[in-house]
Amino acid sequence: MATKHKTWLLIAAATATTLVGCGTTEAPKKDSDSASGLTVTDARGKKVKLDGPAKRIVTTEWNVTESLLTLGVTPVGVADVKGYRAYDTAAKLTGDVKDIGTRGEPSVGTVAGLKPDLVAATTDLPDSAIRQLSKIAPVVVVKSADASKQISQMTDNMRLLAQATGKEDKAKAEVTSFRASLAAGRKKLAAAGLDGEKVAFADGSQQGNQVSIRPYAKGALFADINTELGLKNPWPMKGDKNYGLAATDVEGLTKIGDAHFAYITNSADGKDPFAEGLKDNGVWKSLPFVKKDRVHRLPDGIWMFGGTASARQYADALVKSLTN
Repeated sequence: MATKHKTWLLIAAATATTLVGCGTTEAPKKDSDSASGLTVTDARGKKVKLDGPAKRIVTTEWNVTESLLTLGVTPVGVADVKGYRAYDTAAKLTGDVKDIGTRGEPSVGTVAGLKPDLVAATTDLPDSAIRQLSKIAPVVVVKSADASKQISQMTDNMRLLAQATGKEDKAKAEVTSFRASLAAGRKKLAAAGLDGEKVAFADGSQQGNQVSIRPYAKGALFADINTELGLKNPWPMKGDKNYGLAATDVEGLTKIGDAHFAYITNSADGKDPFAEGLKDNGVWKSLPFVKKDRVHRLPDGIWMFGGTASARQYADALVKSLTN
């Protein structure tokens, strides 16, 4: 995701009728597949030629790392290995994997030393970095996010990576399973009388006594997951065009009314900006969801900008918290 969205986080139909918005049914176009190799068209519209299904893969962003791991492919190099293992626990990264540097600035020398046959990147990586990496190995770029179709973008990204690695059957099964899990979650919420319930999801950070809150407005991945679960998003503000993210403070929480409030706090210092940072705040204590004990802190380690594994992990955690 874009750098401006990441600074806080050192510290996202089983049937066609129930999950219409869950994703497209057509995989990204694969141009050729023969004994001499294969060609796929990535998010740039660029035809990327490979000698065959990629085996030695380097990833520059956590969502592609997670998707490959979900497909059963362990990269040889990953950007910010320590960060991934802390903040994206849905698809475990084990073994001896080389850290290639930060997500925004991967080490070209380190990548070259790994002799990859593919680099998997996102549109958040600067063009200059992509050009440098392209001199080492073919680079497949997926679109990092799209607030107009977040879930289908996520599943399309997985399908593209599956094409490049020969894991198309695995991707098909994963997407089907993911959709089924959302349908099951929706059914469980409905059985608990929570169909149509308002749920506002956010994360936040704290500097001194100041708590900044980031609403996941319409078009955010987890907001779209909530919609597929039969929930309503009460955030009134508009998010950015890529991630559906907005910004507010504790006063902005008064705008969501009588709703449930869910959040994840992946802060580096382990502090909770809501339960700890706002515990003595008069506005916070006056909020309907605080008074009614409708505040849901979800487990750390759920990555808000990941693939199907993180999205499923979030949905399961939210359904469990709402129904317990």
